[in-house]
Amino acid sequence: MKPPILPGYAVFSKKGRDKGRYFVVLYTLDAEFVMMADGDTRKLDHLKKKRRKHLAACPYEFPQLLDLFGKGQLKDSDIRAALRQVQRNSNGEESPNQNREG
Repeated sequence: MKPPILPGYAVFSKKGRDKGRYFVVLYTLDAEFVMMADGDTRKLDHLKKKRRKHLAACPYEFPQLLDLFGKGQLKDSDIRAALRQVQRNSNGEESPNQNREG
């Protein structure tokens, strides 16, 4: 079963300029859009708005990041450290839906 695209989960971008990058979903806007950051190109002061259909969910959840975000204590370095773990674990494997269209 595919992991959901919910706040606190790592996701992989399948479409757009950020294709091939990992992000952490911070909150949902509605049934179609989420707001996310990667701590590098998309920092906390300028979150990325993206459609769910252009994302692939990863089986990594970071509830500690959501706790810090809710308290206003989350830093870009915390997001980068979490996503480094995801990239290290997926290194050598094919990225989710890399060779699939849409």
